[in-house]
Amino acid sequence: MNSLSDYFHTDWQAMTVNDWIGTILTVVIFVLMVAAYFLVFRPKNRDRLESMKHIPFDDDDDEGTGARDGRP
Repeated sequence: MNSLSDYFHTDWQAMTVNDWIGTILTVVIFVLMVAAYFLVFRPKNRDRLESMKHIPFDDDDDEGTGARDGRP
């Protein structure tokens, strides 16, 4: 068991600013992903999310074609 604790030992004093940023960013992204999974897989939100599932495929007639300023 001693070798396992030595393997996972972290020298907190030797960590640089980049190490701390990476560690904190990893933890924050993990928490956000867990929150997103709970939001998406919660049965209460199913109807709201199902109503928005076709948004990426909806065509907007005036977006991206230049219809407002007369250009094709």
